[in-house]
Amino acid sequence: MTLRLATRGSALASRQAETVRSALDRRRDPVELVTVETEGDRIRDELIHRLGRTGAFVRALDERVLDGDVDAAVHSMKDMPTERPEALVVAGVPERAPANDVLVTPDGGGVADLRDGATVGTSSLRRGALLRRERPDLQVEPLRGNVDTRVEKLLAPGLQRDHERLLAEAEGDDTPGAGGEGRVEDDEETAADEWFAERTELERRALGREVETAYDAIVLAEAGLARLDLLREVEYDRLDRAAFVPAPGQGALAVVAREGGDVASRVHEGVDHPRTRVATTVERTVLAELGGGCVAPIGVSAHLQGEYVHVAAAVCSADGERVVERTRDLPVEHHAEAARDLAGEMADDGAADLIVEAREAAEEGE
Repeated sequence: MTLRLATRGSALASRQAETVRSALDRRRDPVELVTVETEGDRIRDELIHRLGRTGAFVRALDERVLDGDVDAAVHSMKDMPTERPEALVVAGVPERAPANDVLVTPDGGGVADLRDGATVGTSSLRRGALLRRERPDLQVEPLRGNVDTRVEKLLAPGLQRDHERLLAEAEGDDTPGAGGEGRVEDDEETAADEWFAERTELERRALGREVETAYDAIVLAEAGLARLDLLREVEYDRLDRAAFVPAPGQGALAVVAREGGDVASRVHEGVDHPRTRVATTVERTVLAELGGGCVAPIGVSAHLQGEYVHVAAAVCSADGERVVERTRDLPVEHHAEAARDLAGEMADDGAADLIVEAREAAEEGE
């Protein structure tokens, strides 16, 4: 039986769904990908945290599974609300891609190398808060769009300046005494032509993009760049996960299906990676217990170390000036229960107050 697998239509979502299809194909489980448009795809001018806690990129796919139009759906785990439809189960958690954030710049360098007052783009409250914590002088500006679109917005101003300069030089200056050699012949290849021919497809798209904000840098998930094969095309610095704690579930995928039945079993046997499931269970349990959802700057990162799950968690104020953070080694045997205890400890230590402030600020901004 062919398994109908729902996915968003973005390049990244399609690539993620293809990895799931390939894993199932290896088990001789034929898969048909079904593209579904979501609320997050339609509302392009809103930041993610303004789209509510219902899962702007998730709900439409889940509904197709619940209605029986498709058998399963692939989600980026960090997009999934912690409150889930009871009839659905995370049937498979594939092996995780890199979970950390990266700073992408036109010319390379890290956060410490950015000029005073540099403009950094991100759509994430968490990334914005952690950037302000590290560098209070930075100007953090909103940035939305697919991964490749964000990179194009970063590269566009510099590329456009270089192209315009080369075109001006190609025009020459035939004014006597100006040092110019006059206008080049139409059939002579100019430096601008050669320069353009050497640009990648990504850079060529950036050349044609209108940009309102000139960014000195942007922050993205390494996983998205890796899955789109963009790491080789950009200058980036991998951010320290101790200072820039990733979002819960970042870099991980979740394949959801109706609870019970053949589809959930087929998906679980075909793609589930136990170590990734344990780590992401810890992260999402802490998130669920804190109750911040997508309205508060919360980072949780976990990975297995022998019989323990090492976890780092941070809840910040929006300005990055206040933070409640913990690192802890949790026993694998009781990882979910231990994660709930850790979240409760953080809530009592002030994280709950920071989340209330963030929720009130989000409501005021609606």
